[in-house]
Amino acid sequence: MMSLSLSLSLSYPTHHFASYNKQLCASRSPQSHHTRISQHKLQQSSSFLGNNPLRVPIDLSGDKMKRRGGVVCSAAALAPRNLQWVCTISSVVLMLAKGTAIHKSFLVPLFALQAPTAVVSWIQGEYGIWSAFLALLVRLFFSFPGELELPFIALLMVIVAPYQVANLRGTKEGVILSLAIAAYLGFQHFTRAGSLQKAFDQGSIIATLAIICIIAVPCLLLI
Repeated sequence: MMSLSLSLSLSYPTHHFASYNKQLCASRSPQSHHTRISQHKLQQSSSFLGNNPLRVPIDLSGDKMKRRGGVVCSAAALAPRNLQWVCTISSVVLMLAKGTAIHKSFLVPLFALQAPTAVVSWIQGEYGIWSAFLALLVRLFFSFPGELELPFIALLMVIVAPYQVANLRGTKEGVILSLAIAAYLGFQHFTRAGSLQKAFDQGSIIATLAIICIIAVPCLLLI
């Protein structure tokens, strides 16, 4: 029994020493050392790429986002509010312009129908009423120049307009009525100008562009 235990105790270190020797030889082999170095470099490179602040991510959907952004910007530019501002500014320009022979009184209802909500709220508010009152007070004693007479009348029309007329603003019926007025003014402008080339002369180009705007805006609002 003692001899058996002695032989087991002697054989165990020998076996353990042989396995340890194999591991040590494998770790010292050039191929294993080269493999560990390659793995270490690969880990370093992957960590560097993952934490590199100068790396620019590749967005494959960039073109789609650009196209979508262009469509959104175009739709925002053609919003009804922006179109109403274009028509209102063009109407005021035509009221003050001298290079056209249109019947400018038609611009007053066109202004009242296409004025944006912000402009109408300001005119019907305290500041607008005081402005109309002071202008009317001055008009009692002095005469307005011809260019300022129509803006003053447009101011009064927006203030005193009944709700049945005010409710036409922003509706399809109001847009159709605005288009009819603008088409009539455009017909007058281009007919009395004599030709299309004369309508774009230096003295009439501003009025011509304003006429085109007040015609184009109702057409876009009907689409």
